[in-house]
Amino acid sequence: MKMRRLGKTTIEISAIGLGTMGMDHAYGPQADRSEMIELLRKAVELGCNFFDTAVVYGEANEELLGEAFEPIRDQVVLATKFGITGQEIVDGKPQNILNSQPESIREQLKGSLKRLRTDVIDLYYQHRVDPHVEPETVAVTMKELIAEGKIKAWGLSNAPIDYIKRAHAVCPVSAIENQYSMVWREPEEELFALCEGLGMSFVAYSPLGNGFLSGNITKDTKFPEGDFRNFMGRFKPEVLDHNQGLLDVIANVAKRKNATSAQIVFAWELAQKPFIIPIPGTTKLHRLEENLGGADIVLTQTELNEINETLAKIEVDETHF
Repeated sequence: MKMRRLGKTTIEISAIGLGTMGMDHAYGPQADRSEMIELLRKAVELGCNFFDTAVVYGEANEELLGEAFEPIRDQVVLATKFGITGQEIVDGKPQNILNSQPESIREQLKGSLKRLRTDVIDLYYQHRVDPHVEPETVAVTMKELIAEGKIKAWGLSNAPIDYIKRAHAVCPVSAIENQYSMVWREPEEELFALCEGLGMSFVAYSPLGNGFLSGNITKDTKFPEGDFRNFMGRFKPEVLDHNQGLLDVIANVAKRKNATSAQIVFAWELAQKPFIIPIPGTTKLHRLEENLGGADIVLTQTELNEINETLAKIEVDETHF
């Protein structure tokens, strides 16, 4: 497995990590615990050492990683998050309860450390910006926690540019976590330049567009009850039809490279910037092996140009992404 450095730290992380949200949250019923422990440990055997979780995925998600990695804690880099302390229903819709007050952050960290069965978090993200707490206040708390040895580095997820700059000025931000894929390229506009200039990693969630770019989802695909893709516009038949041209291009390159479409997507993403780390999620061993294999695919400049030129020509329907 190829490695990439986490921001300006000395921490080396696998070029492709593993997001664990789907094991407990948003993609249907909770996955079998023993199978997930086996999958998590298999990921380490395959060279993946970077694992992403969060309390909002359910405390069981952190507990799962704690159980899986306690015997091999020194072999993995754990990322978890603070800032979302629960959910409430507002006008009939679930809404996150946000709290990034220093005392709350410390309490949240205490819980995560216990569930993850560790004494230090490698990468601690603010999951969502708390509008009632200034970025400098959050950054000071992170600086204190790093000095106390309770976290090694910190990051921001889905934070505004100005917020990132203000926070970074107080305590260096090691990673930005946002959605990024062939069909969601918004980070290219400003965030990549910011990461490059400040020496931050960009951790990309939903690198396959929630599975859309894998080429395995069709108009006939049925998602399980509780899977949020049942309500996502990108999987409507008319949207799938509109974006089929992009999937065809990926499949053609994959065929020539003796790879899968998913592997081509990861190879393309890794080639965009040296600081990008995709974190696809899966609960299936064969998908894990496939995804991590994407780090071994090297696209030539001609192939990259072909994909990028096609992307520029195709009017991808991003409305629902």
